[in-house]
Amino acid sequence: MDEPALISEAQNGDLNAFNRLVLEYQTTAYNLAYRIMGEADAAADAAQEAFISTYKNLRHYRGGSFKAWLLRIVTNACYDELRRRKRRPAASLDALTVVEKGPDADTEAALVSRDESPEAFTERRELAKQLQSCLDRLPEDMRTVVVMSDVLGMDYAEIATSTGAVLGTIKSRLSRARARMRDCLRQSKNWELLPRAFRLEEETTL
Repeated sequence: MDEPALISEAQNGDLNAFNRLVLEYQTTAYNLAYRIMGEADAAADAAQEAFISTYKNLRHYRGGSFKAWLLRIVTNACYDELRRRKRRPAASLDALTVVEKGPDADTEAALVSRDESPEAFTERRELAKQLQSCLDRLPEDMRTVVVMSDVLGMDYAEIATSTGAVLGTIKSRLSRARARMRDCLRQSKNWELLPRAFRLEEETTL
């Protein structure tokens, strides 16, 4: 995909070019929205609203990571809706890894491995609930960077662009968020199953 060319064409009003960009990023946008909103239908609505907003504001895009620019719009759409609902967002690390799936995918089915025993699957589901609970206790800014980094696999620069925060702030938030997550998750009997980032005793300052 020639992304710069598609963006240029979309900025000039080519709807087909914009639709190709949507197809490229719709899964990532939905995943982020789902983990912020915590509800499939709400996430789909937020992602759709974000793409509409992206199309309307495409003329304001001035280069750099289009993905990061788009995900900032997705994040803002989610938090605008959550503020309207006056409730806290609920992010999910249910798969403990990045799971790329579309709006119609079945979350639980996506977690099942053919080589995984029912007992192991149950353990992972219990751990996912614990992760969910601990994430819900984080401030919104910390929760967002954890989801972007440890669920979507975004790097510091992309997260900074997506959130509007400087690089040093992102590193600090992520370090403090992981520290809080570790403190919370130490209560889990499945501690050894946690992603390595949450089991580190100390964060390395970059």
